[in-house]
Formats: sequence, C-alpha cells, structure tokens
Amino acid sequence: MFARREFLHLIASMAALTAWTRGAAAETYPSRPVKLIVGLPAGGAPDIYARLIADWLSEHLSQPFVVENRPGASGNIATETVIRAAPDGYTLLMVIAPNVINPTLYPHLKYNFIHDTTPVASIGGSPFVMVVNPSVPAKTVPEFIAYAKANPGKINVAVTDLGSVTRMAAELFKMMAGVDLVIVPHVGETAALTDLLSNQVQVMFDPIPSALGYVRNGQLRALAVTAAKPMESFPNVPPVAQFLPGYEALGITGIVTPRGTPADIVATLNKAINTCLADPRIQQRFAALGSATRISSPAEFGAIIASETEKWAKVIKFAHIKTE
Repeated sequence: MFARREFLHLIASMAALTAWTRGAAAETYPSRPVKLIVGLPAGGAPDIYARLIADWLSEHLSQPFVVENRPGASGNIATETVIRAAPDGYTLLMVIAPNVINPTLYPHLKYNFIHDTTPVASIGGSPFVMVVNPSVPAKTVPEFIAYAKANPGKINVAVTDLGSVTRMAAELFKMMAGVDLVIVPHVGETAALTDLLSNQVQVMFDPIPSALGYVRNGQLRALAVTAAKPMESFPNVPPVAQFLPGYEALGITGIVTPRGTPADIVATLNKAINTCLADPRIQQRFAALGSATRISSPAEFGAIIASETEKWAKVIKFAHIKTE
C-alpha cells in the first residue's frame, strides 16, 4: 500500500511539474527574438503590415520581433520554411493571399497549408478598387457590365500574375457578372498600371494605395471597391457587392505558426496582436494604406482561411486556371 501511495504521489508530482513548466513557458514567452517571415519582397502592403505589427510586439513583449523577407515561388518558399520550423512560437508566418490560392492552383505542394499550420490571429483584409481607363464610357458597375456584354472579348483586364489576388478579383467579377473579359497578365503592378494608363488594357482591380493618386488626378476612373462596405479612402465609391451581391475580394493577412505550437503560446500571441490592432495609431496606419484591421480569435482566423481557400478554389476551377 505504501509503495502504491508513493507511486501515485510521484505521478501527481510529475503532472504538477509538467503543468508548472507549461505555465512558466507561457509566462516567459517570448524569451528570445521571434522571426516573422513574409513571402514577399520588402515594401509591399503585407510587408508594411508585418513591420507595423512586429515593431509593436517588440515594444510591448520586450523581445525583438524581426521581419524576414523570403520571396519566391508565390509565397511557397516562406511557407515551407515556417512549416518545417520548430513549433515553439519563435518562427511565425505572415499569411498572404497566395496561401489561400496556392492549394488549388498548385495541386502538388509539399505541404497542406490548413493542416500544417496553427492559426494565431487575423490582421486584416486589403481590398482593391476597380478602375478603368477614362476612354471606357461606363461610370458605374452596371454600365460597365452592359458595356462588356455589348463588347464580348474586346475589353482587356490587367492582372499582375497567374495566381495573384488581382487575377482572382477579376475572375470572380467575370464569373458573377457573366461577362467575357480578356485576362492580360503583367509582371508587377507598375507594368499593369502603365498599360492601363495608356489604354492597352481597359480595366484593373488594383490595390487602393497604388490607384489612389491616379484616380484623384483624373487619369483613372474608380467604379467600385472590392470590400463588402465602402472604404474611407474612397467614401463615394460603392462596393461591387452593391451590384453583385456576395462579391468580395480581399488580400487577407494574418499570422500562423507551425502545427503543434502550444496553445498557451498561441493565446499569448493572439492577445498581443489583437491589442496591437485595437491601437488607434495602428488603425490609422492601416487606413492610410487602404486597409482595415480585423480582430479575431485563432479559431475565427482559421475559419477565414478555410472560407477563402474554398472561395478561390471555386473561382480557379470555374475559370480553368492552370499552372504551366
């Protein structure tokens, strides 16, 4: 009986030690620098968001959060790097639109994004603005749809690359409006805008910051935004959804970790990121970039990732988009 009591006491002590160790880990996290990996070059909107968040976390969690850019392969290089990292909260991934597009576009990926990552927190969604060259007679989305139906296959829409969210926004519009637009891929926004300004292409779903100046000086005409609601930067421009109910195209952003990261570390990060996103200064910076912050629980962000993946899968299959 004594031996049994000693054994049970030992088991209880070990359980208590394990619980204390986990608690101590959560209390001390982070105890060293944290890497936030971005699968795009420096300077783009997701990179700027990542640096805003990283600077805030560095200041408030007393450890450096270092942004590391690993562009290439439509974000797959950065994603694989994080998925293969230790699940300890010290290697984070900035989620970008390709993370919810690539699973359908590239059927032979070496990872399953939803299965192999743990959602931490949403950061926000970057909408686009549907802009046309002034030579296009349409001044509203219904007028553009009527014009496109009267000129099937004669209107060119600029997109930045095969799997970009600008391509997805255009394809979703084509699908929901039932119009025949010619997709014209470009290497980057600058090339696409150059052709739009010179009327080589007639329409584009462009990130708001890059289109704003051209719209204000009359070089381009804004017909609609791709968010579900009007945007502060274009207060008089309606959402596409006002004319095509359910339409929404956003470049989602957020944070995930490798699968298996302890729940208490995920909770610590989620609380810190949500507190950051509630900071009026951060919200103002996001608004200036044509975006809005979005606070979420890990489960809510996981649901967003799943929903966006499903939506773009339908668009890719409808449009028969395939990689070379």
